[in-house]
Amino acid sequence: MRIAVSSESNQGLESIVSPHFGRCPYYILVDLEGRDVGEVRAIENPFFGQHQPGQVPGFIQSQGVDVMLTGGMGRRAIGFFQQFNIEPVTGAQGTIAQALEQY
Repeated sequence: MRIAVSSESNQGLESIVSPHFGRCPYYILVDLEGRDVGEVRAIENPFFGQHQPGQVPGFIQSQGVDVMLTGGMGRRAIGFFQQFNIEPVTGAQGTIAQALEQY
């Protein structure tokens, strides 16, 4: 399973979760095998600062993501992620590691 987490920085599991999935500078991609963390990598948000509805969910899907973990997102964005068969999860906070543990 691959989880994308909206992030304020590119410091891997120590990055702070961004409160908004579309306005974050980075996404931390975490590959999980059961509860074990595999590869962790940061990617830049190509739509940071400006995005159109549906662009970010499409980009996240192109990264092979199963779950989008973030602080918050609107109903319309949730619908876009669901159309791409990505589970949107809101309410994440703290570091990426803490958010993953809470998930």
